[in-house]
Amino acid sequence: MTRTAVFGSGSWGTAFAAVLADAGGEVVLHARRPEVAEAINADHVNAAYLPELALPDAVSATHDPATATAGADLVVLAIPSQTLRTNLEEWGRHLPAGVPVVSLMKGIELGTGRRMSEVIQEAAGVPRDQVVVLSGPNLSHEIAARQPAAAVVACSDLGAAEQVAAACATSYFRPYTQTDVIGAELGGAVKNVIALAVGMAEGLGYGDNTKATIITRGLAETARLGAALGADAATLMGLAGVGDLIATCMSPLSRNHAFGVNLGKGLSVEEVVAITSQTAEGVKSCRSVVDLAATQGVDMPICAGVRAVVEHAIDVRELGDHLMSRPHKHERH
Repeated sequence: MTRTAVFGSGSWGTAFAAVLADAGGEVVLHARRPEVAEAINADHVNAAYLPELALPDAVSATHDPATATAGADLVVLAIPSQTLRTNLEEWGRHLPAGVPVVSLMKGIELGTGRRMSEVIQEAAGVPRDQVVVLSGPNLSHEIAARQPAAAVVACSDLGAAEQVAAACATSYFRPYTQTDVIGAELGGAVKNVIALAVGMAEGLGYGDNTKATIITRGLAETARLGAALGADAATLMGLAGVGDLIATCMSPLSRNHAFGVNLGKGLSVEEVVAITSQTAEGVKSCRSVVDLAATQGVDMPICAGVRAVVEHAIDVRELGDHLMSRPHKHERH
């Protein structure tokens, strides 16, 4: 039986803990707040984040990182991307040596331009061939309902990817393995920003033609950045690329999409946070994605436009004109 420590008791961390348990494993879920861990152990429900999911008996929770990782065969990280380095500096020493560390996070670190796998290597000293990335169209509430879904499990060491895939394969969750970590991470990070743009379009009252245009051109932006960073183009045409992009851009369950809708209706970032008590990953990642693209000489006008709206440089109603008035060019550029 595989024993997994899952750091992050939010919606996705909780849902993935259930997947691991359904696959036959034992799971210890680390919660930042002691009261969350206590409630999970008492009720087998994470009422704060995923109240509809009755957790399997094989899932327990703790506030102590050492307890979470004791005897772990795998470690899964499902915490906000911009807090990863700080968290690893706090409890990264508890990560057991020689076991795969799985990133469920989708973002680019502000200030450094590092992907999450790179932050794990730097902040916790985990070797590159032990850092695994899991990505795909995996909306947590649908996973919690055990609706069929698939994901990509990527690692430079295919054997480590296969170990993780075996630990999370169930009748409703199908993992595929590969070695393109850059492509898997990049698709997951950029799609959050594109989903904000699609949500803005919906909030402004635009229809499916507009949204399909943003998704398609957003994929082109992702592909350009991927090519510059050495990603495999096929990865961005797969589950971690276009699959995740479609789900995040079109589903009302997507936090980034919903956040963008509110921005499109004229609310500021601060007002959306105030009424929802949540911040979407794309709000913070739009700056780091655009900054990373700039270092590579890659043009990403949609992502740059989202950043301009988020940072109050332009009004959301100006974004469409800003993008549509750009010089004409060949579609492949």
